[in-house]
Amino acid sequence: MRLFAAGQAGKYILTIRFGNREFAPRVFTTLVTILLMGLLVSLGRWQLRRSAEKQKLYDEFAAGADATLPIDVATAPVPRFQHVKLTGRYDAARQILIDNMESPDNRIGYDVLTPFALNGGGWILVDRGWVPAGPSRSLLPHIPVLNDLRTISGRADLLPRPGIRLAGAAPLAPPFPVIADYPRLSDIALLLHEKHWARAAPVILLDANQSDGYLRAWTVPGFPPMRYFAYAIQWFGLAATLFVIYIVTNLRRRDAAAKD
Repeated sequence: MRLFAAGQAGKYILTIRFGNREFAPRVFTTLVTILLMGLLVSLGRWQLRRSAEKQKLYDEFAAGADATLPIDVATAPVPRFQHVKLTGRYDAARQILIDNMESPDNRIGYDVLTPFALNGGGWILVDRGWVPAGPSRSLLPHIPVLNDLRTISGRADLLPRPGIRLAGAAPLAPPFPVIADYPRLSDIALLLHEKHWARAAPVILLDANQSDGYLRAWTVPGFPPMRYFAYAIQWFGLAATLFVIYIVTNLRRRDAAAKD
């Protein structure tokens, strides 16, 4: 094997000769290959990070059921997916429908958010589950609930969030139930004119065995960790394929190379 640092006045970045073959990659194709491989490897590493983050959420979801914590307005923030119990009354007159929510079988509908007045003061939001959308947006679902004193249980969670939140959205306004696209707690507080909100969590996902709820199949949102891991393998596989193509297309017989 013979190695040359450059060939034909810089046309090739290097030339390696072994036997009757010659590996002589061009400068331009080498630079393009390096850039593309760097991009593909970066995408693979990004998917690996997403897989690790999602696995952490799955672990937190599983750990949340280990114990049930009682909460009130003064309770410090609890871990996401922590199982909790709380006592108070539903406010059926001021409910919110989160629009464009999917059921487990991919139907479009609403998540029903009901303010819950905590015993002893303060408020928290309870997600009572998913209901299907009607044939028209003017036909809203019937979502009654009594305001009797009760103790409920569920998991602490965040409000649903969009991938990209557009600026300039109009503030929420009656009549109730209000239809909202990915509302923030501050938007809901302004709508309801309430300032004293529980610190424990923005919303409670009502347990499936609790009364006055709708479809509740709570899971970690998004794809499972293995999906992101599979995407990472695909990106790394593309990088490896590109490298093989680079080697093969720049490896020629010496008699063919001499004609260039």
